[in-house]
Amino acid sequence: MSLTNREIADIFENVATMLEIKGEIIHRVLSYRRAGETLRELPRDLHAIAAEGKLTEIPSIGDTLAAKINEMLDTGKLEFYEKLTKEIPSGLVDIVHINGVGPKKAKLFWKELNITTVPELEAAARGGKLRDLAGMGAKSELKIIEGIESLARQTGRTPLGNALPAAQAILDVVMKVPGAIEGVIAGSIRRARPTIGDVDLLVASDDATPIMDTFVAMEQVALIHGHGPTKSSVELLNGLQVDLRVLEKARWGTALNYFTGSQAHNIRMRELALKKGYSLNEHAFSPVDKEGNIIEDAPKILCATEKEVYATVGLPWIPPELREDSGEIEAAQAGKLPKLISMDDMHADLHMHTTASDGTRSIREMAEEARQRGRKFIVITDHSHSLGIANGLTIERLLAQQEEVRKVDTEFSGSIRVFHGTEMDINADGTLDFPDEILAKLDFVIASLHVSLRQPREQITARMLSAIRNPHVDLIGHPRAQILPDREPADLDMDEVFNAARESGIALEINANPRRLDLEAQFARRAVEMGIPLSINTDAHAPDHMDLMMYGVMTARRGWVTAESVINTWPLERFLQWTQSRGR
Repeated sequence: MSLTNREIADIFENVATMLEIKGEIIHRVLSYRRAGETLRELPRDLHAIAAEGKLTEIPSIGDTLAAKINEMLDTGKLEFYEKLTKEIPSGLVDIVHINGVGPKKAKLFWKELNITTVPELEAAARGGKLRDLAGMGAKSELKIIEGIESLARQTGRTPLGNALPAAQAILDVVMKVPGAIEGVIAGSIRRARPTIGDVDLLVASDDATPIMDTFVAMEQVALIHGHGPTKSSVELLNGLQVDLRVLEKARWGTALNYFTGSQAHNIRMRELALKKGYSLNEHAFSPVDKEGNIIEDAPKILCATEKEVYATVGLPWIPPELREDSGEIEAAQAGKLPKLISMDDMHADLHMHTTASDGTRSIREMAEEARQRGRKFIVITDHSHSLGIANGLTIERLLAQQEEVRKVDTEFSGSIRVFHGTEMDINADGTLDFPDEILAKLDFVIASLHVSLRQPREQITARMLSAIRNPHVDLIGHPRAQILPDREPADLDMDEVFNAARESGIALEINANPRRLDLEAQFARRAVEMGIPLSINTDAHAPDHMDLMMYGVMTARRGWVTAESVINTWPLERFLQWTQSRGR
């Protein structure tokens, strides 16, 4: 049985949790957890990397973990993990996921009451059998019941597009409380991860009480997990957990840096601080002696801004999206941090739909909405006829639409250019919906996977390569065809895809719809490293979808992407020159 990157990542993360339950040293636990996180976002197939003998070149993977990866690739299992599951019941991993139950409590329930599954724990809690255990009580028992109910409401990680608006709405409310000085969404949202576990909010204020009281009393709060003077934690009606911390402005920089993360980035920052003679936490830099012990009476360094935090360890400020210990520290030390793309760079949107297929507005209405948002040019790219569910266009309808697009382009002349294209299906047999002579009449051609997404790797990769190698295709739309968080990406050989894209000169899309965010950041980064152009588009089916562009930009920033690599940041003349060089 051949394991995928994600399956191997799952095993490593389960190993980390089991080792934590056993009470292993934290560094061993973290090594497996960081390896799991790295492999989950790896832009290449582990089989290909292993075949090249380069597993140890992957961040967080040393000789020991490389050997374990090879074992899983060769045998489909990990003997170490099999032995662990005989020592530590696998159901305890699920128990640890319950809010308020950490590894120590999971071990306590197991050893004292032989509880190894969530249903067993729920039955024991409702039966009053937990309250007499050490460190427990009736209140703790009730919290565990609430945590189990919360877990049942949750469907997994929350897409960034759901978490960010929910977090912003809460922050807007608490920032209206008198005394709130500054507020920000931290954590994985600030780092632009595509899915979110929970929300971290920070507010600077000298009077936390009214802010905390407002926070826990909001109508969207389902449960209050904690209500303290500096930290409160709630669960929303949609199952999302939100933690709010209020702190003094003088410590804003260190707190924001710490609660933005990632954990791996924070560890590197603490290591740099120690080399400078300081212990770094969310509150301050504290001087330490030669043994690394904090000198209690020595004055601390408080940082009101993140720039001060980085300057104290000898670094320039590092954008939050890069803070994953994926080379950003080394780049900062070498003065080679990229100038990341921003919303101000986005001049065009090359992927949108109208009422001709499955959109909600006409060509003219979409052009007007794009113009109001400052776009300089757009491409109308309605679906092709194979996607019947989306009312895809036949050749006759496509050519008739082209005349309409030309009229709108003339009408808007001088304010926005409107081009004509298509989002064409890559069919299950590898053929494309329109013949080359029709594609040659279009200004811009997108090819996308929509159907038969569970085909074997060789078959679906061959389909993709046939589209990439067609000289009339300019862009591959949402290349991995994922839907967050419900649909796994197609099992494409991304090495083959990237090599073919580099040879053909085609562009690959970062689809900005937060349900897609495809290409993901790690693949966007690799594309840029290989010289493959990218395009960030909204795939808008309605005017408000055009406002999703920011999610694509956030994903691109997470992938170390600069404006130069994105074709719809280019001036119109350069864009047209590029499309014409592709065979127009």
